[in-house]
Amino acid sequence: MSLIAPTAVVAEDEAALRGELVEQLDRLWPELSIVGEAADGLEALRLLDQHRPDILFLDIEMPGATGIDVARQVNGRAHVVFVTAYDQYAIAAFDQGAVDYLLKPLAGARLFTAISRLKARLGQAPVQLGGVLEQLGARPAAAPSATRAPLRWINASVGQTLRLITVDEVMFFQSDNKYTRLALKDGEALIRKPLKELIDELDPQQFWQIHRSTLVNVNAIASVSRDFRGRMQIKLKHGSEMLLVAESCAHLFRQM
Repeated sequence: MSLIAPTAVVAEDEAALRGELVEQLDRLWPELSIVGEAADGLEALRLLDQHRPDILFLDIEMPGATGIDVARQVNGRAHVVFVTAYDQYAIAAFDQGAVDYLLKPLAGARLFTAISRLKARLGQAPVQLGGVLEQLGARPAAAPSATRAPLRWINASVGQTLRLITVDEVMFFQSDNKYTRLALKDGEALIRKPLKELIDELDPQQFWQIHRSTLVNVNAIASVSRDFRGRMQIKLKHGSEMLLVAESCAHLFRQM
């Protein structure tokens, strides 16, 4: 293993996040050589065998072969940094001795810390990941809702640009033909994911369905009132748009 020019493979199925991670690594650790990028687990395994990198940035949830499957093949051959949207995975990985973990969306300060730890460990043999892989693999697949953390970030189109948006930035989601519209403080964005999928993935304590076509971020609500027809409506803290509340959802606001 070379301490002068360490190599790495980045395995992440979200193209925007993968690009962001590579860009930040280039800025924070210019000596590191990214020898391959993978969009799925099978490609990650191929790149691992082809390049034998010193470091693998590995997303836990990937198509083809999961990050857990890939890590079983990596075991002891490279330093692993898990990339995950799920805190319980990250904590387990760190506690069991994996080099480090990164939570989505990526934070520059957290990546800098991970890089510092990697530099300190490059002269050592990679840790064995048996313990953490047993923990991750033992999570019940039949009940993902019990272990899966709520959606925390979204890739959305803003004009011709793909933007990484945290759900906290979204004031409300609203169905719009084939798309779902995201209302933000500084504009709006579009995603192809239907509202019914978002309902299952978002934190129900933070996002309430107030109409068959609308999910609102409760933290963005300024006030609730009724119009001259007696219909309940929501005024947001930012912007002038008023959101109609279906009568079937009015019970959500009785305690407000």
